[in-house]
Amino acid sequence: MIVLGLDTCLSACSVAVLDGPRVLAHASEVMARGHQERLAPMARAVMAEAGLDFADLRRVAATVGPGSFTGLRVGVAFAKGLAAALDVPAVGVGALEALAAEAEGLSAAVIDARRDQVYLQVFDDGAALMAPDVLPLGTASARLAELTTGRPLSLIGSGAPLLAQARPDARVLTPEGCDARQVARLAAARTPAPLRPLYLRAPDARLPG
Repeated sequence: MIVLGLDTCLSACSVAVLDGPRVLAHASEVMARGHQERLAPMARAVMAEAGLDFADLRRVAATVGPGSFTGLRVGVAFAKGLAAALDVPAVGVGALEALAAEAEGLSAAVIDARRDQVYLQVFDDGAALMAPDVLPLGTASARLAELTTGRPLSLIGSGAPLLAQARPDARVLTPEGCDARQVARLAAARTPAPLRPLYLRAPDARLPG
């Protein structure tokens, strides 16, 4: 099955197309802003590199958050629009799940949520040990220790250094974003469901008074 994977949730824009386990093409650019302008051209370039037309796709996958409100909406809207035009399923993948897929064994995906909070989810060989949550740093550290003490651990994401004191023996990885190759791989293995953004807290932006 040919799957297009997209990530725009964090500080990168990543696109990949897979045919089963085989990566046909992949591109990623670090960017804090500008996902909307870059996503479509990157998708076209990746498809061209793979020697495919968009009509060859059988599934479109995108990260749904948590992360940048603007960024995740860009990816979700693009995936929905493309999937509707092609009459194929659009599949959502959690950003924390996609980050954790970068490591085997016990892994904790941690995104810096600002305001002394982190988005956290812990996995054991891909199986979630907790639901994604937004937690104060102290609470997150305690939860991490509770779920992972005594076992080798990988901390992955922009918030990983913030929890490293709770597990100083952990391997710390800080990618700028999710790997679209993992997004496509995860999406190919699940039953399609309605693609919706995952918001764990209200946006920081406020309307002027």
